[in-house]
Amino acid sequence: MSSPDTTTVHAAGCVLWRRSPIDGELEICLVHRPKYDDWSHPKGKLKRDEDALAGALREVAEETGHEAAPGARLSTLRYLANGRPKQVQYWAAEATAGAFTPNTEVDRILWLSPTAARNRLTQLRDRALIDDLLAALHLA
Repeated sequence: MSSPDTTTVHAAGCVLWRRSPIDGELEICLVHRPKYDDWSHPKGKLKRDEDALAGALREVAEETGHEAAPGARLSTLRYLANGRPKQVQYWAAEATAGAFTPNTEVDRILWLSPTAARNRLTQLRDRALIDDLLAALHLA
């Protein structure tokens, strides 16, 4: 019998933010993944030998259609996913240009206030990243 694969899955993502075009308030982008029916920060597995920050920005572009200017390094989350250890490195990133187009991986995005984003996130572990972002932007 083969033993279960305990190799850590390496992934990266961003807490994507912008200033509201309406009132200038901080907004955070969450993505909805129909496969899991969940709301999360844009993130994904790294390709072989891919730099974590480059992978995080690639995932933001793929999942949200937005280019982003990376900012402060945020927390690294570690948890089990499908029985395997997973490690996700996060950065703050300001949305600069682009527009969302629904795709098979992400069918909707929302731009929400920090409080609304915290409440909408499916996984409790993702909520601390909003606090990290606010601290990095000196808003906490």
